[in-house]
Amino acid sequence: MISFFICLAILIGGYFTYGKLVEKVFEPDDRETPAVKINDGVDYVVLPKWKLFLVQLLNIAGLGPIFGAMQGALWGPVVFLWITFGTVFAGGVHDYFSGMISERSEGASISEVTGIYLGNGMKNLMRIFSVILLIMVGTVFAVGPAGLIVTLFKKSGVAGIWSSVTFWFIIIMIYYFMATFLSIDKIIGKIYPVFGICLIIMALGVGIGVLTNPNFQIPEIWDHFTNMNPDHVPIWSTMFITVACGAISGFHSTQSPLMARCIKSEKQGHFVFYGAMVAEGVIALIWAAAGCSIYKVTNGFNTGLKAVLANGQSAAIYDVCSKTMGGVGIVLAMIGVIACPITSGDTSFRSARLTLADWFKLDQKKPSHRLALCIPVLGAGFTIGFLNCIKVLSYDVVWRYFSWTNQTLAMIVLWTASMYLYYMKKNYWITVVPATFMSAVSMTYFFQAKECLHLSNTIAYPAGVIIAAVFLCIFLYVVNVRKPQHPHYEALKAYKEKSASTTASK
Repeated sequence: MISFFICLAILIGGYFTYGKLVEKVFEPDDRETPAVKINDGVDYVVLPKWKLFLVQLLNIAGLGPIFGAMQGALWGPVVFLWITFGTVFAGGVHDYFSGMISERSEGASISEVTGIYLGNGMKNLMRIFSVILLIMVGTVFAVGPAGLIVTLFKKSGVAGIWSSVTFWFIIIMIYYFMATFLSIDKIIGKIYPVFGICLIIMALGVGIGVLTNPNFQIPEIWDHFTNMNPDHVPIWSTMFITVACGAISGFHSTQSPLMARCIKSEKQGHFVFYGAMVAEGVIALIWAAAGCSIYKVTNGFNTGLKAVLANGQSAAIYDVCSKTMGGVGIVLAMIGVIACPITSGDTSFRSARLTLADWFKLDQKKPSHRLALCIPVLGAGFTIGFLNCIKVLSYDVVWRYFSWTNQTLAMIVLWTASMYLYYMKKNYWITVVPATFMSAVSMTYFFQAKECLHLSNTIAYPAGVIIAAVFLCIFLYVVNVRKPQHPHYEALKAYKEKSASTTASK
């Protein structure tokens, strides 16, 4: 239990210390934000600071910090370290820069931002990469909640169409269509605060239930600093891929531009982007602690947790809620867990629409343009999800590919932020270090995982590290030898001269 509270304190302290350092490096100023300058009433809309935070949190949360953290708990309390330090030094940094660089690029999608700093080739790759990832995320976050709703009804003895996963999947997809098509303040801006309260209550309920029940003992990291995975799956790099959203997630970079188009001041970025990631880290820590403490350990391995997870994510999450809370508490918890992925699924499809809109230069003020993008995006998600509902496609397969794609995207975004900081003559090491680390994680998994090359660890480990080192050397060569100019050098120069002139006149 001491380990848990130490990690919790580091997470909260990291927001006020390292988060402030990140903000200081970026140097937010009083320039006019896209929400004020463009304000189209659809995607560029000024929202209050508290609402920005809640929307961003719900956008990025999803099932990742819940189910991903429970899967991560299979490795034991060592997962606490990844959630804690990953959030403070990687996830928060990634989310802050993806949001703020987008804001300084007129709220551009992350693929367009990447193109500015890594070139057109990477921009086109990221366009394809982002759209595929967003459709996968939206699908995962439609099928998952449908299963959770069915689990809740079945536990209550309800049968018929109300206990059909396909039925609830269709209902969720209809909602996703409306949330993707309508302006951001019509649905997302109105209902997210309510869902946010449910999410917070759910996390607090599970946390308090674990801490106050004498039968649950959160293990200490120093007493169980071993691999407790019953299947002996290696910690490196599978655990770092599995616990994605609870530590660092490339998916977040696709969501941050949504709020980058809605912030009134750059100085809100620390609270909205870095703060939401820390909040998600806290949620992940709570669920990881629940997974580590509630279930039986056999010969040093988390066999009880493995058995529960084998019943599916819906049953596993329901089981945790039922063991930590009862009555009204479990209903609130399940509402929170259902709302959490739904509020990431709808913005996933919305982000896919905006990525395609930026790609093909389609003005989203026109309903016909939005409809032209909504139909293929939602159609693809519906097809994948329906195949899962009728058991043609495995949910686990979709989730595994999502996890690797997710962390690879995080790697690319961190290298993008590093180039941005170089161009702006800032301390780029705060992004270079996590970028190199995530490169090693992603590349090692690519060589190691059975759904990828499935090579032995003796090959995968050094190969992943060597490729990460190559990426680092390429970056250092570019910034120290080639020394390129910022793509928007003249515009930046003019802005700085104008700012200096305005300051002098005052």
